[in-house]
Amino acid sequence: MSIRVTEKATRGMVALAVAAGLVLGVAGCGGGGDDAKKPDHTASASASGGANPSTQEGQSETPLAELKGSDGLLLQITAVQRDAGGFITVNGTMKNDGGKELLIPSALSGNETEITKNGPSLGGATLVDSKGKKRYYVLRDTEGRPLTTTGLGSLKGGQSLQVFMQFPSPPADTTDVTLQLPTFSSATVKISG
Repeated sequence: MSIRVTEKATRGMVALAVAAGLVLGVAGCGGGGDDAKKPDHTASASASGGANPSTQEGQSETPLAELKGSDGLLLQITAVQRDAGGFITVNGTMKNDGGKELLIPSALSGNETEITKNGPSLGGATLVDSKGKKRYYVLRDTEGRPLTTTGLGSLKGGQSLQVFMQFPSPPADTTDVTLQLPTFSSATVKISG
């Protein structure tokens, strides 16, 4: 009879472990209809409260550059900051200057499989150092996710979204780089810091 009690206890513990695993799995997946809005909030929080909060504080009211996209989509660059860790962080505001809702083009993610499998982002952005004749691509974390605003969906007319992109830093004597983003015009920006 003690074997039966042990078997029942073991089955009960296994069932409890499976149930706990399922609950954690469902909680981790999210679910619900608000998922499309959550990345925008996260991206905005990352841009303003990331590892370098002084980057946002040092932004000027006048954009450093404006890149024009299709259908009234506009990217205003507000800061291009070099940090001591060897990175360049580009901050800006993506705005729908038109009157109707716009779907942010998927081409902004670029065409690299490793980046596109992580969803819509600004992973197709590059910095070009004409002086050093080099192109710098958006950095990735250890899991291949681009270090840029992700989860892009659509913007209503007049709506804007804070965005960021991180790149490897060109040499210290390089102060001007050209920012390129698929479907947008390019612009030369000055690196500060």
